[in-house]
Amino acid sequence: MQREGRKLKRSEEIRKVLSICGLPGSGKTTAIEAIEDLGVVVTMGDVVRNEAKKRNLEPSGNNIGKIAKELREEGGSAIIAEKCVDLIKNRKEEVIFVDGVRSLSEINIFRKFWKFPIIAIIVDEEKRIKRLFERTRGDDPKSIKDLQERDKREIEFGLDKVLENADYIIYNTTTIEDLKKKTRDVVIDIINNY
Repeated sequence: MQREGRKLKRSEEIRKVLSICGLPGSGKTTAIEAIEDLGVVVTMGDVVRNEAKKRNLEPSGNNIGKIAKELREEGGSAIIAEKCVDLIKNRKEEVIFVDGVRSLSEINIFRKFWKFPIIAIIVDEEKRIKRLFERTRGDDPKSIKDLQERDKREIEFGLDKVLENADYIIYNTTTIEDLKKKTRDVVIDIINNY
C-alpha cells in the first residue's frame, strides 16, 4: 500500500537488484552465465573500463586497478557504485544483477534504493589460482606477484568484508554445472521472495 504524499515510480517499485561477488577466479562469470536469462547484468568494472577508454589507456589489469583507485580517491569509496545506480535507474528490466561490488560503502549506496542481497562465490585458493592462470582474460594476472598485488588491491577496497557479510554463500567446489545449478537455485529463490 502506498503512503499518502509519496509516489513510487512503477519501475522503482518492482525492480529487483542483487549482487554476485567473489575474488578474481572464484567463478563469478560462470555463476552469472547461469542467470543471464533472468535479468540484465550491470558490471561495475565497465565504469572503470569506460574511464580507461576516455583516458586512451589499455584496459590492462594494472591500468584498471590504478583507475579504480584514482576514482575512489577523487570521488570517495562509493563513487563507482553511485555511477552504477545511475545506470540501473535508466534500465527498464525488472531484475538486475550487479557484478563487481568491492566494499560495504558500495553496498550501502545500493541499499539506499533497493533491498540488494549479496551472493558470495567462494572457492578453494588452489583452484582459484589455477583458474586465473589458465584463462585468457586481458586483465588476469600473469604471475603470482601480479595476483598478490591484485588480491591486495581488492582487499584494500573492502572485498573481504563484503564476502564475510554476504547474505548468501555459494561454495564453488565441484563442477561448472554444479556452480551454475546452485547459483540459479539461489537466485530464483531470491527473486521469488524479494
